[in-house]
Amino acid sequence: MRCVAIGCCLLTLIACNRERREVRPSPAASGILGDAGAESALYPGSETTHVTVRNPYEGNAYAISEGQRLFNWYNCSGCHANGGGGIGPPLIKKDQRDWIYGGQPFNIFDTIVKGRPNGMPTWGGKIPEYQVWQIVTYVRSLNNLESKAATPTRPDSIEQKTGTILPDKPGGVHQ
Repeated sequence: MRCVAIGCCLLTLIACNRERREVRPSPAASGILGDAGAESALYPGSETTHVTVRNPYEGNAYAISEGQRLFNWYNCSGCHANGGGGIGPPLIKKDQRDWIYGGQPFNIFDTIVKGRPNGMPTWGGKIPEYQVWQIVTYVRSLNNLESKAATPTRPDSIEQKTGTILPDKPGGVHQ
């Protein structure tokens, strides 16, 4: 009986599929300054082949959380005001067609890496590719374009309610 219970526990652990996290992501897989997100189907000359770029962090809760942290770390919120728009355009859209340069992951990636006219700086070569993809995943989660299971319902930061933090009185007695 005991062997059966141990066997069931081992089988359960083996079958458990955990989210994969790379501590040290592999080097850039796609050409970071390549033609990841073409803006037009028209190209001069003969027919060319284009690399299909896929977001490696799609639906990954850890990547969304890291993307949120990096969004603030690289001061994206300074222009985009946490997605609502400020100096830069809003990143929270009502419709996929509302995106100026496209809302697909490769379009957002290209916007971050190559920059855009009228103010969006070029971040290519300044931010590692895996971090750009994490930011892309976070931006897409703002628009409910990532899996609901992966999108956090609350921020990961610790929220302090100042009303519950009481200063010490002399002698270590709280009010």
